[in-house]
Amino acid sequence: MLHIKTVIIEDEPAIRKELEWLVSQEKTLKLEAIATSVANALQIIKNTKPDLVLMDIQLADGTAFDILSQLEEPDFHIIFITAFNHFAIKAIKYGALDYLLKPIDNEEFSLAIQKLNKIEQSDYRHQINVLKEYGSTKSVDMNSNICITSLDCLQMIRLNEIVYLSGDGSYTQIHLENNKKVTASKPLKYYEELLPDDYFIRTHQSYIVNKNFIDKYMRIGVLVMKDLSEIPVATRRKDFILEQLSPLK
Repeated sequence: MLHIKTVIIEDEPAIRKELEWLVSQEKTLKLEAIATSVANALQIIKNTKPDLVLMDIQLADGTAFDILSQLEEPDFHIIFITAFNHFAIKAIKYGALDYLLKPIDNEEFSLAIQKLNKIEQSDYRHQINVLKEYGSTKSVDMNSNICITSLDCLQMIRLNEIVYLSGDGSYTQIHLENNKKVTASKPLKYYEELLPDDYFIRTHQSYIVNKNFIDKYMRIGVLVMKDLSEIPVATRRKDFILEQLSPLK
């Protein structure tokens, strides 16, 4: 059996011990080394050439982003470990990368490991590049990329290509320019929290629109987009939408 060479980067002794135990319970994983700092992690990654790194986001001497910024072409999978930091989680979601919240749930850990075999290495490099881009700027503009987890692949999309999003239960239809469409395996609320609210607004429980693609607001409670799509505006959100689109009043 081929083993996945695994490195742990964690400076909290209790969490480190828990991760060691979780790795020992997965037959496909083989623990190669443990790092407790940014400097130590860089050296260990260079020496061990791991397949998987379990990486704490916040370390005593820096962050996971400091480690990634010093690696030109990371060729290993990453599962981030965090006690929850809004910015860090948002950056990770932009790259559609996996993360686990402390304390770590055994079942969630196993599910994260199972996902590894479904990700192509080339796709993973794209994910890391998105994370490094967003993690280094701490801001996002409409030229930024987002990695969409669709039903059968990972797809890179630029934010300024998105016309609107529509919710379909636990899935989201992402409608792009030129009548292209991507089905994402995440609910609409996931994207509401992720997309920059300077550009994207929720008009209805089932719709989020890109303000740059709005053509006009109809008094009957409908937004007409530049691709001629008609998006409903919920009655309770009418005043908010008009405020956001004050030039269109």
